[in-house]
Amino acid sequence: METNWHKKMAMYLILLFFAFDGSSAWTGEIHGRVFCDVCADSSVGPEDHVLQGAEVAVLCTTKSGEVLNYQAFTDSKGIYSVAETMPESDRWDACLARPIGSFHEHCTRLGQGSLGVKFSYNHPSGYSHTVRTFVYRPANVPSYCI
Repeated sequence: METNWHKKMAMYLILLFFAFDGSSAWTGEIHGRVFCDVCADSSVGPEDHVLQGAEVAVLCTTKSGEVLNYQAFTDSKGIYSVAETMPESDRWDACLARPIGSFHEHCTRLGQGSLGVKFSYNHPSGYSHTVRTFVYRPANVPSYCI
């Protein structure tokens, strides 16, 4: 009987330690889009479309100096997203988002200016950062574009 009481008390103390350890949680999110510039004309037209399944890497350094690497894939709307909850003292400081690859059968070449985006992350908890759109182009532009 007394052993059960000791176990319950130990669990209670552990829960108190984690609940009141003095650090507050911080949550951040990074998201962006990937699309296919079918005519490779650097303008959005009716022939262009989002890329589902494109891979994006996001590398972040934290305020404490740790390096975190995330991998994301775009959904059916061409949107990728990474999110993390961590102690406020370890929150993201600076990040680099870069496209890794497109698995589309035609749009496989990165467009100009789509090599990566470096940015500071200084948003409060619960806010997100939108990265500019990454663009892929086909290896051969369709004849209807010329």
